[in-house]
Amino acid sequence: MKTPMQELIETFEEMRSPIDSKVDVDFAISLMKSMLEKEKVMFCEFADSVLEWHCTEDIYDKLFNTKEK
Repeated sequence: MKTPMQELIETFEEMRSPIDSKVDVDFAISLMKSMLEKEKVMFCEFADSVLEWHCTEDIYDKLFNTKEK
């Protein structure tokens, strides 16, 4: 199983072109944001199974300060 960040790196490597290596920044940001939910799920699964404590979205948001200011 790959982490969301590993998947994102792989995606960018596959998008790389020998002719033009520019990647649209807005597209890159949207890809990264799409991985946030997957990251949250993976973290909570880890917390539940390995650390044996129930992870909620509220706990995740507080731990990682995810609310924009």
